[in-house]
Amino acid sequence: MISTSDFRKGLKVEFKSDPCEIVDFQHVKIGRGGAIVRTKLKSLRTGSILEQTFRSGEKLETPQLEEKKMQYIYVQDEMYYFMDQETYEQIPLTSDQLGDVKKFVKENTVVTIIYYKGAPLIVELPTFVELIVTKTDPVGFKGDTASGGNKPAILETGAMVKVPFHINEGDTIKVDTRTSEYIERVK
Repeated sequence: MISTSDFRKGLKVEFKSDPCEIVDFQHVKIGRGGAIVRTKLKSLRTGSILEQTFRSGEKLETPQLEEKKMQYIYVQDEMYYFMDQETYEQIPLTSDQLGDVKKFVKENTVVTIIYYKGAPLIVELPTFVELIVTKTDPVGFKGDTASGGNKPAILETGAMVKVPFHINEGDTIKVDTRTSEYIERVK
């Protein structure tokens, strides 16, 4: 059981039989009454955000989540196949189950898949991935400086990110998977 006094961003709780993640919370003291905790909960199943108020001291269940390290191996007929690192069992996931993760996942990438009651729920990528730039505008046009601006680049997975002007096709770059932002060129 998790008490409202233990709430923090990123904490996973079970609310109305649905696994949720606390996106934001605020402790509020009301006049002569007791304190309350206003929260924004993100459903791990649907991704929807729910605003909910709890009385101070109220308790929520801890969801029974299981994490497994799995390796992405290939895509076939819009199904993405992952292999368990311990048992070598393969599971297919649909494009919808992956969501935005598919923008940055490439073959042999090790991801964390979170299971809820035996079913895959969320695919979590490493914070940073290294990908090759497959298409971008050529260098040498007006405004081409090392620090003054960005241009669009398409990566080997099909994702589009903004990169500095000095990045060329064939360069390997590091991308933050949480924000889809360029971090640095990899040497």
